[in-house]
Order: sequence, then C-alpha cells, then structure tokens
Amino acid sequence: MRNRPDAVMLFAAGFGTRMGALTRDRPKPLIEVAGQALLDHALALVADAGIKRAVANTHYMADKIAAHLAGRDVALSHETPDILETGGGLRHALPLLGQGPVFTMNTDAIWQGPNPLRLLAEAWDPARMDALLVTVPPENALGHGGAGDFLRDRNGRLSRGKGEVYSGVQIVKTDALADIAEPAFSLNLLWDRMLADDRLFGVSYPGRWCDVGRPEGIALAEAMIGGGDV
Repeated sequence: MRNRPDAVMLFAAGFGTRMGALTRDRPKPLIEVAGQALLDHALALVADAGIKRAVANTHYMADKIAAHLAGRDVALSHETPDILETGGGLRHALPLLGQGPVFTMNTDAIWQGPNPLRLLAEAWDPARMDALLVTVPPENALGHGGAGDFLRDRNGRLSRGKGEVYSGVQIVKTDALADIAEPAFSLNLLWDRMLADDRLFGVSYPGRWCDVGRPEGIALAEAMIGGGDV
C-alpha cells in the first residue's frame, strides 16, 4: 500500500442542475471556461502534478464525457442505474484507482495560484492524517455564496464551523469506505468518522479559487484568470 498517492478521482457524474439550461445538452464538466472544458482545466492540474492514474466517474450524459476523453489516459467509472454520490462513487472506482490514499477532485472549479494537488502532496503526512483537504479563505473563494465549512487549528486539524470553504480537492485514505453500508453516500460521512478520531486535516490555499457551480461562476472565473476585477 502506498503512502504517497499516485491516483486521482475526478468527480464528473453529477446532473449539474444549478447550471440550468447550460446542462440540458451537455454535462457540467464539459461547460467551457475561457475556451476550455472544466474537465480539461482539472486534467491540466493533474498532468502538472505528475499523477500517474486518473479516473473519472460518469452518470449524467456519460457518453459525452466518454467521447470527450476518447484517446486520453483517463479511466471511466460508470455509475448505473443510480448515481452514487461522492463517497459511493469513490468506493465504486477503487478497482481502477488501486489501493492506498488517493486524490479526489471536483471538476467544477477554477484555480489561480499554485497547483492544489502539489500543495497537498507536499503537506501529506499519513502517520497523522486520514484525509487532507484544501480549504480556501472566504475572501478568496469566488462564486461561493454559502458559509465556510471548516475551522483549522494551528496544527492544521479541522473541525466543522464557519471558517474556510472546502475547495473540492483532497487526499483521502479509502480503506474505511468498506465499512459504510449505504450504496450511495456523501464523503461527509467518512469525514465525520475522521473528525471523531482527530485525523481530518486541512491546508489553506494561498491563491484564489472560483466555484463554477452556477452560470454566473463562468464570468467570475474568466475574469479571475484574465486578471480582471471580480
């Protein structure tokens, strides 16, 4: 079992309902920001970080994601008949990801600053951590309307609270997924167990991050990466 992860799970199965009409004819990961699909922005970070194995889960308009990725070294984990949410989807993809800790990455965000996957790899300490999340200070989290998700102590240990925003990127150990009975479940269920054991940690992102979960996030992200005022 490896301690340093060399596989990444890209979450690409969702319905994208918050995107309204934009996802009637395409899945959210294929919506373009600055002329490039959101999924391709994520894969560029994966390549830059030197991660050897990439897996994307699919459900909604899976054929379009498969066609978009044809010829590229990305394995597909198709969820059928039902979508499995983040936790169930990750567990379903484990035969493709392999054993040990993995990166997971939402595909509906744009980053400005250091590669978050590299940031995680440098801070990962499996002796102390069962998961390490990238969090973003609220003032640097564009397009995110909700309250913060986590508080972080001086040692990096997380607790629930209105502090920093979870960015959708983490390293997580996957062995405890086998103990969860539900077929479809959120990774929050796994995090709650780690919180109880004081083994959930976070690293604060020093750049800016934009949530592209709603249509208005597209313009915000394009302005951010273009250096404009947002």
